[in-house]
This record gives sequence, C-alpha cells and structure tokens, in this order.
Amino acid sequence: MTAKPAAAAARATVYGYPRQGQNRELKKAIEGYWKGRVTADALRQTAADLRRSNWQQLTEAGIHEVPTGDFSYYDHVLDTSVMVSAVPERHREATAADALDGYFAMARGTQDVAPLEMTKWFDTNYHYLVPELGPDTVFAGDSTKQVAELKEALALGHAARPVLVGPITYLLLAKPAPGVAADFQPITLLDRLLPVYARVLADLRAAGAEWVQVDEPALVQDRTPADLNAAARAYRELGGATDRPKLLVASYFDRLGDALQVLAAAPVEGLALDFTDSAASNLDALAAVGGLPGKRLVAGVVNGRNIWINDYQKSLATLGTLLGLADQVDVAASCSLLHVPLDANAERDIDPQIRRWFAFARQKTTEISTLARGLAQGTHVIAAELAANRADLASRAHSAITHDPAVRARTAAITDADGRRSQPYAQRTAAQRAHLGLPVLPTTTIGSFPQTDELRVARADLRAGRIDAAGYEERIENEIREVISFQEKTGVDVLVHGEPERNDMVQYFAEQLTGYVATQHGWVQSYGTRYVRPPVLAGDISRPEPMTVRWTTFAQGQTSKPVKGMLTGPVTMLAWSFVRDDQPLGDTARQVALALRDEVNDLEAAGTSAIQVDEPALRETLPLRAADHAEYLAWATESFRLSTSGVRPDTQIHTHMCYAEFGDIVQAIDDLDADVISLEAARSHMQVADELAEHGYPREAGPGVWDIHSPRIPSTDEAAGLLRKGLDAIPAERLWVNPDCGLKTRGWPETRASLEILVAAAREVRAELEVDNG
Repeated sequence: MTAKPAAAAARATVYGYPRQGQNRELKKAIEGYWKGRVTADALRQTAADLRRSNWQQLTEAGIHEVPTGDFSYYDHVLDTSVMVSAVPERHREATAADALDGYFAMARGTQDVAPLEMTKWFDTNYHYLVPELGPDTVFAGDSTKQVAELKEALALGHAARPVLVGPITYLLLAKPAPGVAADFQPITLLDRLLPVYARVLADLRAAGAEWVQVDEPALVQDRTPADLNAAARAYRELGGATDRPKLLVASYFDRLGDALQVLAAAPVEGLALDFTDSAASNLDALAAVGGLPGKRLVAGVVNGRNIWINDYQKSLATLGTLLGLADQVDVAASCSLLHVPLDANAERDIDPQIRRWFAFARQKTTEISTLARGLAQGTHVIAAELAANRADLASRAHSAITHDPAVRARTAAITDADGRRSQPYAQRTAAQRAHLGLPVLPTTTIGSFPQTDELRVARADLRAGRIDAAGYEERIENEIREVISFQEKTGVDVLVHGEPERNDMVQYFAEQLTGYVATQHGWVQSYGTRYVRPPVLAGDISRPEPMTVRWTTFAQGQTSKPVKGMLTGPVTMLAWSFVRDDQPLGDTARQVALALRDEVNDLEAAGTSAIQVDEPALRETLPLRAADHAEYLAWATESFRLSTSGVRPDTQIHTHMCYAEFGDIVQAIDDLDADVISLEAARSHMQVADELAEHGYPREAGPGVWDIHSPRIPSTDEAAGLLRKGLDAIPAERLWVNPDCGLKTRGWPETRASLEILVAAAREVRAELEVDNG
C-alpha cells in the first residue's frame, strides 16, 4: 500500500494511559497518604512525576498527541463530578475544609458519611463512582485540574489534548441522590450542565488547548429517541460556542448505531470511533451516513481492552477504507489504555515465544505509531514490522498451547443433562435444610478474609526460598485456624476458610489450570488503589489436579459448622482475564466450566456440603447492546450450571455477584439455578432485593448489609435496618445475612467489629421475627 495524499498527515494518538506507574507508585503514595505517612505535597509530586513519565513514554513511542486530564487519584467520573461541582451535601463540609480529603471521602466514605455508590464502567472491570443528582442540583465549573494538567504537558513540550467525560455520558451514568424520587432522570439537567462544560472548554482553550476530546461511550448502548435528541442538542450547543477549542467526540466499547448519524451531523471538528471486535460494523455504518467530510476521524483499530498483538494487515485494510471517509484519518487504540497493563517486556518469567504474542500499553503505543507511519508513508517503510507481525501471529495460531484435542473432545461431548441438577430447587431445598441445620436468617461471609502483611510476607518468603513449602503451609494453616476460630466465637453460621493462600480470586485458579499464563507485573486498575493482575487465557483449559480441596478440607476439620468451598465461576474467569480472541467466548467458557465441575465434584466427595461458585462478572460482561444479550446469557448461564450440576440434591450451591446493575439480568440469575445468591446491596440501599422480589425470584438470597469497600464500620441499627428492608422483599426463610463482598481489602480490626455487628443485627431481627410469630 502506498500513501494516499489524504493519509499523509496521519498521526498517532491515544485516549488515555495507565495511571499507576511501573511499580504502582500512585497506589503506594495514596495509601501512604491515607495512613498519614505521605504528605499531600509528596502525593501531588508523585502524581506529577508519573504524568511526566507517561507523556515522555508516549512521545518516545511516536505518539504525536498525548492525552491530559485522564490521570486520576481515584476515578475519572469522580473527577468530573468535582469539575462540575456536583458534590453531595454530606460531603460538602469535608470538601470545603480540604479538597483532597473531601475527594477521598466521596470515594471511600468516612466513619461519619457514606461514599458515593460504585459500579462497573460499562462492560469492563473498572469501577466508577456514581454521580448523585437531583432536581435541586446546581452545577458550577471548576476546571482547575483539567487546566493544570494541560499546562504541565504543554510546558514539557508535548502536543496535548485534554480528555473530558462527556455531558451525555455523565448524566446517563448518574443516579437520583438519596431522598430524590427514584424516577428522577438526571438527563433532564442537561440544559443546566451545558453552560458549565462550555466554560470548561473556554478555560482549556485559554490555557492552550487546540483540541479537546469529549468521551461519550454511553452512546454505544441502546438509547431512546430522547437520549439521542439530548446528544444532538448538547453538541449543537457546545459546537456552536465561539470561545472553544476544536472538539473530538469519542465513543468506544461497541458500535454506535443511531447515535453515529447524530454525531456525524453535529458541528464538531472530529469523531473518534472504535473499529475493533463488536464495533467493527462502525466502518460500514460510517460509509452509510456519508462519512465525515471536512472532519477528523481518529480510528481505534488497536484493541485497548485486550493484550493480544494487533494484526497489522487487517488494521491497515480498515484504515485504507477509512481514508475515503474523512479529511484526516489518525490512528489510535479503541479506548483508553487504562484497561491493559503497562509493559509486556517486564514479564521476564513468561516464555519469550508466548510473550511475543502480547501487547500491553507500551507495546500498543508502538503498534499505533507503526500503523500511523504505514498509513502516512506507505507500507514499504514498515516492511520489517509487517514481516515480524505475520510471524508472531502464525506462531500463536499454530502453537500446541492453543489446541488440546482431549479438551476439545470433552467439550464436544457435553449434553443438556450435564447442565441440570438432578432435582428442582423446591425439592432439594428441604434436603439442604435438613443436612445443614441452619437458623432463620443464616449468617455467612462472601469468602475472603483480610490479606495481612504476614500473609504477603509468607508468599514472598516462599518465592524467594526463605521458607520451604512445609513452612509456608504451616503459616496458612495457622491463619485458617484463626479465621475459623473468630467466626465460631462471633456466631457466624456458615463459615469460610478465609482464602489466605490465594493472591487473587482469578489468578489463583489460573495458575493451576493449563492454558492460562500468569503475569508478575501486569497490574490493571479495578477501582481506586485496588489493582489486579488479570491472567492471560491463552489456550485450551483443563485441570490437572484438585485446586482447593486441601485447604477447604483442613478448614472443615477445625469446626462442626459447615465451611463453604470457594471457587470462581467460568464467566468471571473469562471476564477478569485477558481472554483469547481466536474462538467464541462460549467455547472457552465451557472449557473452564468442565474444569470447575471436576473441582466441585471433588469438594463434595471430600465432605463439603456448601460450595460457592462466584460470578460477580455475569452482569459486567453483558453486551452493551440488547440485541446481543440472549446469545451471551445462554452460554453464560449454561457454563455456570455445567460447573455446578453434578452434585447431590443436599449439597447447597451458592453464588455471589457485586457492584453492578442487576435489574436487567434477574432472569439470568434465576437461570443459574443456584440455591443461594449473595449480592451487593448496601450502597444501593437494598435495590437488588426489590428487583428480585419484582421478578418473583424463588430461591434464597443474601443482599449485603455491610459495604466492605468503605472503611466505615456500620452500626447495629444500620445493618438491622438494611436487613428489615430486605425482609420487605424476601421472605425470612429465604433471606441470608452477609457483607456485600469479600473482606480481602479490609483490616482485621474493622472486620472483627463489623462482623460482630452483622451477627448482632441478624440476632436482633430474628428475635423480632420470633415475637411476631409468637
């Protein structure tokens, strides 16, 4: 391919970049600040150093225009709430006293005030802080952060483009504030919000911004005509302002649908679109609306959400087609690189033959730059890169890791009967109650207990050879004894072993399954200072030997109360990994499900009477378009049932989900056929309990009464109040009492206090039920 005149100016850019630093410097600085060991000035300096390093890395990789404003201490949606002064009333005093402490109070809460609700950013594992708005909300512009970071980049000599969460997406992600009618629609505040955005844009122009990127990923979801009219009005008004920079409206994660026509017709200077995977149809849709004559198109042809190397030939073909649809075509990743680790070259323990298939953030910037050079100057200038890319793609396609005939034969032999319990819930629940002997409103936890410094040291000592396997196992046994003893003394009814041996709920299993590759430095932000290392699902999956039976059996030997076996479900094993892209997701899910089925059956054979298979990612992975839901939910629920349906009727199957919008998947939750489901509910004030009741959910459920993602210790009255609200929706004989999520990120003092309060609340409400029934 030779360069066309229209391609000669092609540039490379990205929408955002990982924030944490090579060694998670930001996480350490923020947590040090929370503990009083790092000053505010030192935290700000660490952040500035990381921004400078990020911009320098991008420029050296050949990125022509770096993003600013995407850097965040906690969350970019929370930053937007600060930018438009949408601070909840309960946080205003703290924010007025100290802006930084008030910011973290909104994110995490304090002992006196609850934080903002947290949920998933579209269908990713990133969590954002949900704006709270109402008819009395008054917006005011505060562009301090956005302007300061732009000036930083410009002063360092970088061509920079500020990034904002768009007004439509911001309002569509918001919820009614506490005390506001549930049917209040935040999008009705658009006319009040747009002047604030116009002011911010004017401030950025005055600070030197030529372009500003305005992100509108909410437009890839199914939108009502009213939503689309709001988008048209928003960009007609913002585009019509005279005191503004050029506007690049960006949308990603899926196809735009009807919103594409709206944005193409808007008086803005450019669009940034996703052309990968499910968004590939944006290409045909763009041609159908007549392209973008006179405008800039930023083409997201490098997958910003997965770690596989780009197919250069395929991307260049897409870019070549796009050249005829816009005046200028630039090259980018499909979304912010926030969703991938920083540098694959840091993974020294991965087989180099496999590592060559990986592209983390730094490698993706190289891919983007390479494609931009090929587009602008002709493919002859990147001939060596094209040849290497073809070789790497062929290496992966023909690897023995990718295809295991035994796994494929077993998967092909699955029958419908393999995904059904031997008895329906109405029959097996009686057998389970007789077997377990639990009280009304049984108490339990979700699985993990605090991961203490001693546990982390033990794992580090084992890796470094300072202790042997026997010494490590002794430390784990001692921790399990302490966890079991504490739960027994506290009065918890169904116990867990606390998972002290697990580094992460997906990675722990991935390291014991064939077909997975684990990273050492592949950290990705999940929320705030919580980072995870998603393993890479590179090939066919099987389980060589039991993974959890050893520790679950040991824990059960310490108590006469039931101890739950704890596993991570097949959908979550996919969603919280970098999943292979060379076969349908359903095929991969079935392979993982069969491996988990073997583990479930072995746990039951070892005497485990309650087994929890967590699926917190079931809602998160739901496609953004309703037309794609049925196919996804069919294989997602089938894979869960395949994992759990081989047990006896008196073995109780639990599952768990958290921090997502559950209302539109209640039927799928029902289709899982789990005996008990525990769900996040504290921050959302038991909303999910009402949704289950409205659906007529027939099984047992535990909507959480303790928000574990905040350092707050709830009062007994607070926990009991939530439990009573749960009873309004779910009968007592089917209601469980539990926290929102696992306790891995909490400290022991707050865990002890909060669980004692949880059990006290359950006992208080049980006593009320006895009086009522007496």
